[in-house]
Amino acid sequence: MFKLKFNGFALAFALTTAAIAPAIVPVTAEAATKADLDAQSSAALQTLYNANPAAKAIGAKARAVLIFPSIVKAGLVFGGAYGEGELLEHGRVANYYNSLSGSWGLQAGAQSYGYAVFLMNDKAVNYIHKTAGWEIGVGPTVVVVNEGVARNLSTTTLKDDAYAFAFDQKGLMAGVQIEGTKVSKIKP
Repeated sequence: MFKLKFNGFALAFALTTAAIAPAIVPVTAEAATKADLDAQSSAALQTLYNANPAAKAIGAKARAVLIFPSIVKAGLVFGGAYGEGELLEHGRVANYYNSLSGSWGLQAGAQSYGYAVFLMNDKAVNYIHKTAGWEIGVGPTVVVVNEGVARNLSTTTLKDDAYAFAFDQKGLMAGVQIEGTKVSKIKP
């Protein structure tokens, strides 16, 4: 026979987690419309370009841009993040995608942020088109650009398949990770 033993703290923590998690994890009944995603993605990309000159310079050299205007992340021990966006090629929408990740550990809170992945070569663009869903960190080499990396980047030093920028962070969770995030095609 298998018995579970909880001390008082563990039981209180488990019950608190079960009670609070539904309140902080958003539930989306349906995907955004194409028009919503187009408008939000365009505005988000402009926000990123205005705030980060390195992103604008890389965007001018990129073959395609995968933009997620709003990722919502929440967690209390177990967490998750979700958002929808689009792939732009030659200034046009090539397809729509969602971004989904899960995590566990010492975490509590909620935040939202956007991120853009600049695909720099045909290999990276072809990879995203050929896979039904792909995980950032598997496949093309993705460099996550923070302020320190951005200062040392120029369009002449670009050598990796893709560069990812997180932006417009709001909320109570520290740090943003996109590594390990699953990106899949959707039909809004």
